[in-house]
Amino acid sequence: MSFQIDRGLFLLDFSDFHAILGVSIDADVKEIRKQYLKIARRLHPDSCVAELGCDRQLAEQLLSKLVNPAWQSLSQEKNRADHLLVLKMKGQGAARKRHELDFGSSLARQLLSSSNADYFYRTALKDLSDRQYEQLDQAIELTAQISELNLAYLVMKEGASETSTPRSQIYTTTSTSTATKAPPQAAPTRIESLNDQYYRRAEGFMAKGNYAQATIELRDALKIEPNSSRCHSLMGVVYLRQNQPTMARIHFDKALSIDPQDSIALEGKQKLEPPAAKLPESKPAAKPTAKSSGSLFGGLFGKKK
Repeated sequence: MSFQIDRGLFLLDFSDFHAILGVSIDADVKEIRKQYLKIARRLHPDSCVAELGCDRQLAEQLLSKLVNPAWQSLSQEKNRADHLLVLKMKGQGAARKRHELDFGSSLARQLLSSSNADYFYRTALKDLSDRQYEQLDQAIELTAQISELNLAYLVMKEGASETSTPRSQIYTTTSTSTATKAPPQAAPTRIESLNDQYYRRAEGFMAKGNYAQATIELRDALKIEPNSSRCHSLMGVVYLRQNQPTMARIHFDKALSIDPQDSIALEGKQKLEPPAAKLPESKPAAKPTAKSSGSLFGGLFGKKK
């Protein structure tokens, strides 16, 4: 059985070993080894949990033909250094032809416009690599998506290094000492992060009354950003609507510990607090007359005539 991947860096006549192992292109050997062992345990015949014979055979083929060769190359210092050098050259060439590249992955396209490429790259890569070898029939597709993500990240990095001009070259000095500034660059457009996507989907499921799926989306969001007050506050609302006040209170409290001004969490806490008992309104005391007992509270608690 042979595997063919024709997307991302694989299209540039290059074996993207980082994509096969689901690690970032700047991962050190310790991180690479940790990821390799995780994948090997999942695919090895002695520990593979697949029940069908065809799935077990696919797992063994993925391990022997893709994963093991990738690890053997990246685990050896000289091979890894050569691989990274070629990888850099491929990235430089791709950066010069950026507009000719065709990315099938939406994540790769979003990365190219991201205002925080490093954060987007690492969060997107983690999401893909966590699922890469869970469903074996999706392993090649997810590896292709990771390779496209790697290529897009290289384009961003190498493109930025090529456009960063030394300060002495920013101005062109003429005989009349006039200087011409480089045209200002347009402000980067904010791209929706993975956390934003999970939060948006959770809102949609909650609006439809599908609280179970909303909870799953928010849990995934909190794995990426554990200290997101808005995710904790929305989780509190989901639990509140399911009549689970204890869990709702936990998430509202967590949201407020992160952001004491979180309006959703503040409103949620108010709904959880029991209403204060209202004191009876006091009536103005009647002026003492000859028939009254003369007591100050006679008019408040006395029987009506």
